[in-house]
Amino acid sequence: MRMNGADALLRSLEAEGVDAVFGVPGGAILPTYDALARGTSIRHVLARHEQGAGHMAQGFARASGRVGVAFATSGPGATNLVTPIADAWMDSTPLVCVTGQVRSHLIGTDAFQECDITGITIPIVKHSWLVQDVDELPHAIKAAFHIASTGRCGPVLVDIPRDVQEAELDFRYPDEIDLPGWRPAATVNTKQVRAAAQAIADAERPVLYVGGGTINAEACAELRRLAELWQLPVVTTLMAKSAFPETHDLHFGWPGMHGAKWSNWAMNKCDVLVAVGARFDDRVTGKLSEFAAGAAVVHLDVDAAEIGKLRRADIPVVGPLKQILAELGNAFEALKDQGVRAQTEPWLAQLADWRDEFPLRYGEGDLLKPQLVLETLQAQTSGRDDVIWTTGVGQHQMWAMQYLLCDRPRSFITSGGLGTMGYGLPAAVGAKAARPDATVVCVDGDGCFQMTSQELATSVTEDLPIVVVIVNNGYLGMVRQWQDMFFEERFSQVRLAQDSPDYAKLAEAYGAVGLRAETGDELEATLAEALACGRTAVVDCRVDPTEHCFPMIPAGAAALDLVEYEERRAVPVS
Repeated sequence: MRMNGADALLRSLEAEGVDAVFGVPGGAILPTYDALARGTSIRHVLARHEQGAGHMAQGFARASGRVGVAFATSGPGATNLVTPIADAWMDSTPLVCVTGQVRSHLIGTDAFQECDITGITIPIVKHSWLVQDVDELPHAIKAAFHIASTGRCGPVLVDIPRDVQEAELDFRYPDEIDLPGWRPAATVNTKQVRAAAQAIADAERPVLYVGGGTINAEACAELRRLAELWQLPVVTTLMAKSAFPETHDLHFGWPGMHGAKWSNWAMNKCDVLVAVGARFDDRVTGKLSEFAAGAAVVHLDVDAAEIGKLRRADIPVVGPLKQILAELGNAFEALKDQGVRAQTEPWLAQLADWRDEFPLRYGEGDLLKPQLVLETLQAQTSGRDDVIWTTGVGQHQMWAMQYLLCDRPRSFITSGGLGTMGYGLPAAVGAKAARPDATVVCVDGDGCFQMTSQELATSVTEDLPIVVVIVNNGYLGMVRQWQDMFFEERFSQVRLAQDSPDYAKLAEAYGAVGLRAETGDELEATLAEALACGRTAVVDCRVDPTEHCFPMIPAGAAALDLVEYEERRAVPVS
């Protein structure tokens, strides 16, 4: 069929099953937006900022397991996508970003809104194209989706000059791709799987250290089967939260800087540490040389580059995690048929004792405690079938990790590796677009919320009944905590003020429901009203500005040297 490049782009996206894209139009991508106006089955969600569009596409991908798609124009439109591209790179989120570019003959002339976006993003994409021949456009889109979603997932960029969008071609979407050299691991070494199974079976204190790769691999069912077959304790990272049911008897929390004491002890006192789609991130390990020092390491990952990158793997197994975990489960069933039994019962009892001995704690007082906000949210949503949580980055994110329990995969969406403030609200918009029947709640901080609050307009315009709960302490809370604990209480440039802006009034100005809770007595009814209103709602929870997030592993310290909550003197608000 004869058509121009812009129409070919949309037909290509339709062929990939895309039903939603997130973007902002501009001069260099106008032909594509004109094609949208002429007709497509794809729903376009108009963001108010390209960064928001990118995070929406990420939220869509993380909630659905499909590739997220974002559109932007050239120059500043494209550079505004750099943050979500970097975020997707760090968190292995499948993302295809399509940017307009100035006309081909203007490239390299410093033309208006020209920017070498393929050059800028080289370190943070799996691959990128500057499409210079319209006949190559369908092939580039086909390859982009394949690369974004195979092997270790990640972002891909397709940059299309305006004249290429306007040029005509005889369109046919390719059935196959030709990518010499792109050969992600597709098989598993059975010998290594058997060695891993034997090492785990021989262990007295094994731990499954589960990372976000497990969710990307759609391997959560296989993980649960494996854990239950051999009664293996499971510790999930922030990015793996929801990969394993958190109300399950075998779930033992979350490791790292603000992980529970029992979780960090489990990881650091085990004799075999099984890393499942995890990368030994510094926020998990603390001082790497002292992390799980006495443990043998079994490392399962689709990305061979992660094996041995930070911690030597005694038994590496490279391949698709879904297949690896399934084969490990089969190996354990074979061992059970041979009469071999797990030895983990005393270890599980010890972990349970630690969990009882060192629970998460926080203080009491006249001011509303942020932890109570999260506990109340958990209680009020526990009866709902499908709840998705998104968060910004900071103290509220860590409290969400600690106090919100997730039993279904893809129900907790946050920025892990890059730690992007402002991620929560647009990610919630994307998640709701992906799963319209889900209850979507964004837990945000007042600092994070102000970075992308304009996306309330997107949520209201798209009629998305998401709920934003702002844990408002009037500060850049995590930075204030560090300045309090490690900089002798010199509070520098962290005060935001709890009443500037008035978030309830701001929400109403955007057409959303605006609510406020300042006491524990108000909290339950206010959250219930927001969850029941059926519209975009913002709840401003005015919390104690001096409250810290514990436990905490100080930067550079060993994971066993964590600081626990203790009754502490009140630090002046300044």
